[in-house]
Amino acid sequence: MNPEEVMQKYEKYINPSSTRLFRFMGLSSVEARAEGWIITDTEGTEFIDCLGGFGMFAVGHKHPKVVEAVERELHNMPMCGKVLFNEPAAKLAEKLAEITPGDLQYNFFCNSGTEAVEGCLKVARLATGRKKFVAAHNAFHGKTFGSLTATGRDMYRDPFKPLLEGFTHVPFNDITALEAAVDEETAAVILEPVQGEGGINVPADGYMKQAEEIAHKKGALLISDEVQTGIGRTGTWFGVEHDGAKPDLMAVAKALGGGIMPIGSVIGTEAAWKGLIEAPFLHTSTFGGGQMACAAGVATLQVIEEENLLQRSAETGAYFKKGIEAIAKEFPQVIKEVRGRGMMIGMDLTKEGAGGMLMALMIDQHIIVAYTLNNPKVIRIEPPLTMPKSVVDHVLEVLRSCIKQVAEAINDL
Repeated sequence: MNPEEVMQKYEKYINPSSTRLFRFMGLSSVEARAEGWIITDTEGTEFIDCLGGFGMFAVGHKHPKVVEAVERELHNMPMCGKVLFNEPAAKLAEKLAEITPGDLQYNFFCNSGTEAVEGCLKVARLATGRKKFVAAHNAFHGKTFGSLTATGRDMYRDPFKPLLEGFTHVPFNDITALEAAVDEETAAVILEPVQGEGGINVPADGYMKQAEEIAHKKGALLISDEVQTGIGRTGTWFGVEHDGAKPDLMAVAKALGGGIMPIGSVIGTEAAWKGLIEAPFLHTSTFGGGQMACAAGVATLQVIEEENLLQRSAETGAYFKKGIEAIAKEFPQVIKEVRGRGMMIGMDLTKEGAGGMLMALMIDQHIIVAYTLNNPKVIRIEPPLTMPKSVVDHVLEVLRSCIKQVAEAINDL
């Protein structure tokens, strides 16, 4: 099919509104193949991927070692039978217990970030016998009912109310408000170490550690939503490590599958896991923990270690951010602020509508970016951790040119 035929089928059989929006923004390409940080469309046009599947492609597209691991399981036993044990799941669980902070030990494998968050909420209720949760305004934890209730954006929540009871939202990065909201009936505090869809909002140093202390003081648990910040994205294995925090439960997904397989995990301490230890079949998944997905996870973690991607994420991310900050100083009428950690960077723009314009201009220059779901004025940069500085230099050059065009458009208003 040619691109127009594909888009017509999207419009007729998937969603006409989103298809028309993409057309309006000039997004008329059909992806065909990808490798490293390059996506190639059906016409042979190459795009530099600075979105990274919203943080999914930490080790790049189609990393050969991850592909090899998945192919091996494909020809052996691609999905687990759910009665016998499987080796890749055991290996991945052990490795995650090794690299996660604190005493996190037990894993429940699922298929996505929202499933991982749902699992954390259920496990927290089981462990504490409590029903209340404290989350942050502008948070994004997913769009199934439990995770949507934790999400702090009304535009996603309001059409589906009534949601779950017992959730309180407080301003992100406000320790005083958090402490006031947590009480003896709180099961858990759930936070992102860096708010991703909220606009790449980085809290003050020590915020997550203080949140841990506040939760524990009242007998509650700390849930760290690492779906976007985990697996090396911020320059450490997990975002909470910047504060030395030790969560009781952690939600992991996105990059864990190496950009090859969907996989998520609920990871908890022995104390947090006691409810599932007593009744292990209270929370199950048919597809979770399959051989191909877990093999992809094991290979992804090995690649990150072998290729020193944690250090590269920190160093290249700092280099990238510094370059964007230089552009921001040149065009303050366009860029209000640059925020981020590692290869998770956000450009907070000054004007409504500027995000969509900049996104379209960048994609027209064959560089893929997007704005965050909760804040369309923030353009996110989340490329593969493998991206070299020479490619970053090219992206910065194109970005400056596009920002200049946005500035000229703003000046003409």
